Amino acid sequence: MPPGIHALTTCREGGVSKPPWSALNLALHVGDDPAAVLRNRQILIEAARLPAEPVWLNQQHGKRVARADRATPATRYDADACFTNQPNQVCAVLTADCLPLLICDIDGNELAAIHAGWRGLAAGIIAETLGSFTQSSHRLLAWIGPAISAPHYAVDATLRDRFLSLDQDYEKSFTPTAKKGARHQWLMDLAAIASLQLKKAGVERITRSGVCCYADPRFYSHRRDPGTGRMATLIWRTCAN
Repeated sequence: MPPGIHALTTCREGGVSKPPWSALNLALHVGDDPAAVLRNRQILIEAARLPAEPVWLNQQHGKRVARADRATPATRYDADACFTNQPNQVCAVLTADCLPLLICDIDGNELAAIHAGWRGLAAGIIAETLGSFTQSSHRLLAWIGPAISAPHYAVDATLRDRFLSLDQDYEKSFTPTAKKGARHQWLMDLAAIASLQLKKAGVERITRSGVCCYADPRFYSHRRDPGTGRMATLIWRTCAN
């Protein structure tokens, strides 16, 4: 990781939210007590020693990219990625099965956080975010955080066909399930699709966390626990860079 760059993904523990959002739910849109969510966000700021309040996005499963350096406390961004080239600006995304993806350049001057579910991947959220960087793609570093893994993410043939219509190379990201006759007959590998998109865009240095939020109870998973909370994945740089 470049000097001055900091990043993390939160877990469920350490907050004040009650079941089913217990405990460190950081999302205001999932039915949790807003006061508990705001307290959880303050706990995160203090525990991680963040230099500023994160830019909390109103995520849309689209491809809009917000600029953290243009945000004010009253700014509301309908976006699924956050980019900045300024120090002490915290980019954040919320997930509970979708991919959290962090990107920075090797010098640590530009960085972004991306929320990428299947809709965002199909819409081109990764390519849209990469377009915000002035650095060439081969100078970028990418990290794919905890998300639902293929063994737990069964989808129907319609979704598979949609991706294959975009790029036949996605075929390797889908494997058949053992449930013949079931509606959801394909296992979809979100991380593999994201990696392929990054590679085709010229990003060569890609690291996967390898953590499945569905299989690991430390993390939220909407598919495992409908109506659950959201964890945050954040990235920022300090002035020391």
